Amino acid sequence: MDEGLLEGEGNLKSCLEDWSELNKEFTQLEASHDRYKKVLEELWDAQKKCLSGIAHHRYRMKQITEKMNRINEKPETEEALKQLRSEMQARKSQFREMEEFLPHKNGIYLSIILGSVSVSLLNKEDKYAYKHNYETFKATVSYISLALSLVLMFVTEYRWFDAVLHFLLVWYYCTLTIRENILIVNGSRIKGWWVTHHFISTVCAGLTLIWPDSYTYKYFRGQYLMFSSYLSFLYIVQFFYQKGALYRLRALGQRHDMDITVEGFMSWMWKGISFLLPFLFAGYFFQLYNAYVLYRLSQDPLCKEWQVLFLAIIHLILSVGNITTTLKVVIDKLRTNRRQELANKYRFNSHQKKEM
Repeated sequence: MDEGLLEGEGNLKSCLEDWSELNKEFTQLEASHDRYKKVLEELWDAQKKCLSGIAHHRYRMKQITEKMNRINEKPETEEALKQLRSEMQARKSQFREMEEFLPHKNGIYLSIILGSVSVSLLNKEDKYAYKHNYETFKATVSYISLALSLVLMFVTEYRWFDAVLHFLLVWYYCTLTIRENILIVNGSRIKGWWVTHHFISTVCAGLTLIWPDSYTYKYFRGQYLMFSSYLSFLYIVQFFYQKGALYRLRALGQRHDMDITVEGFMSWMWKGISFLLPFLFAGYFFQLYNAYVLYRLSQDPLCKEWQVLFLAIIHLILSVGNITTTLKVVIDKLRTNRRQELANKYRFNSHQKKEM
């Protein structure tokens, strides 16, 4: 009995000592937390000052630009104006670099989806981790959709099983648009057609999901699954090629850290033109053929579904958009290369004449 009491008193003493020690540590924790709150408040104040300063500089630069536009260029003022424009352009680049470490507004789309919640990542490691997660997400869903399309093509013909693939694509494109807009807020330079492409693809997948199990659906089903399989395969091939290309260009300092892979052709992919373009255009013309078949199907007397004509229009828009955007990139790149060749040739000839 005495031993039990002694053991209980010893345990109580040990608990009191541990609690006393923990109280001392908590005092330090409170001090650290107070310092953290103070630093956080200073950070918010510094962010506001930087954002306000950048806005002020942009406003003043706009005023200066308007004044410059009213100046009649003469030989004596041409050089000064050229120098000023060059410095202002460099200053705009400096603003973009500053803004990479400052919070951004969400934009209309993210404001509708997420409200006023800030999605700005102010740490380079966090930004790169989010971008890597985005790329992994795209590749993973492409693998799943490829496997599912092949299973549906060769194993089963149940409409409800088809709906799994259609719903997956609706969810994928919806999620992709949100993730891409978050990337844009955090400095990614994806823009133009490839952002619009995913919004239209969401509508396309949604219409396919609600397309009734009818004569027209069964007629187009095999072709759609072949197209879906090819598209997933194409995305996977592009993912690995672009991932390697972007890694090399970033290492050389020729690309931005937040640049991402896209479903089309970009100027920085020029070295893979002979490899990628045939695959890309095959997919684009396959999509154009989808539009043709769907349009012909919409004219069939047995066609009662409104989705058929709308899907024909959407496939046509996607195909034409992909083809024209890719051709524009290729033509612009060819022109740029031609100008560089001519400039190098001119410099070489001028150098030779000077030596003579």
